[in-house]
Amino acid sequence: MMLLLPPSETKRIGGDGPALRLDALHFPALNPLRRSLADELVALADDREASRGALGLSPKQDAEIDRNAALFTSPTVPALRRYTGVLYDALDIETLRGAELSRANSRLAVGSALFGLVRAEDPVPAYRLSAASKLPGQATLAARWRPVLEPVLADIAAHELIVDLRSGSYAGLGRLPGAVDVDVVAEHADGRRTVVSHFNKAHKGRLARVLASSRAEPADAAAVAAVARRAGMRVERRGNELTVVVPA
Repeated sequence: MMLLLPPSETKRIGGDGPALRLDALHFPALNPLRRSLADELVALADDREASRGALGLSPKQDAEIDRNAALFTSPTVPALRRYTGVLYDALDIETLRGAELSRANSRLAVGSALFGLVRAEDPVPAYRLSAASKLPGQATLAARWRPVLEPVLADIAAHELIVDLRSGSYAGLGRLPGAVDVDVVAEHADGRRTVVSHFNKAHKGRLARVLASSRAEPADAAAVAAVARRAGMRVERRGNELTVVVPA
């Protein structure tokens, strides 16, 4: 089973790993586009105004541009420890130990606007590029990633179940028919249900932790839902679509 997470805008800075080497990452078929995007970000960093426009940054965020400029020289950390924010706080990978951590590292992956797809322990630097960014003179990232990322995802899906926890813009970088999709809704006292926005990420992070560390090896959506329910989560299923129901 692969649990496919979105990245985060916020990232832990620094690190103690060697500088970026694309051949150290999983899924080498993605390396030509990874290289092109990284080279473009490094070159773009020479023009702060253009970088701000392409990346949606304010002048107060110029440190993000500096990180892009140092993509090939700055230290790395494993991907699951690079990304921060609500989902990753709930996942709380740092507190897993032993067999649970080993299972989590083998199951978790991140969909990335820069790297396409990375495994939990792939060493990556701090960077700034979101799925909605558009680099000058280039097609959208979705148009660039789909032709190369979708065959990689399809090959993985042919051999193991994928639970897709990505947000819409990152799912758009590589569509994945047949994956287990997850939504989160809040149920009110009168029975009304509303879409969960901000805390959607927290609930998906909790689900990812449950599934990543479980001894179970679910082979379909029904089995995924069963693992979540045993952990106390309220989950409904319709085909390959799971809905996590939380109190409003």
